[in-house]
Amino acid sequence: QVQVVESGGGLVQAGGSLRLSCVVSGRPFAIYAMGWFRQAPGKEREYVAHIHWTSGSTNYVASVKGRFTISRDNANNTMYLQMNSLKPEDTADYYCALNTGRALGYDYWGQGTQVTVSS
Repeated sequence: QVQVVESGGGLVQAGGSLRLSCVVSGRPFAIYAMGWFRQAPGKEREYVAHIHWTSGSTNYVASVKGRFTISRDNANNTMYLQMNSLKPEDTADYYCALNTGRALGYDYWGQGTQVTVSS
């Protein structure tokens, strides 16, 4: 059974940094891409970034460009999100998602990890 598990969330002051990790286990069919999403209290889930698993190409939502960096460790089926210069508006539950390429969109989702940025 494929599982996607995030870790690394926590409480940090504005301007600080956190690194989120996401581990894929259970032998997925394939990993085409992986992404990070977030959902702030009272708001809809929004896209943050994604990385193509083979090429390493990345994309970010405008609000995090220059502050967040997505990366992956292919050998260990692990993805990271380095978050620098954090702002209170980055406060949200962060979710990792796996796209196996078998269907449109993301096939598997993690349970989320909470990030709180205090002002």
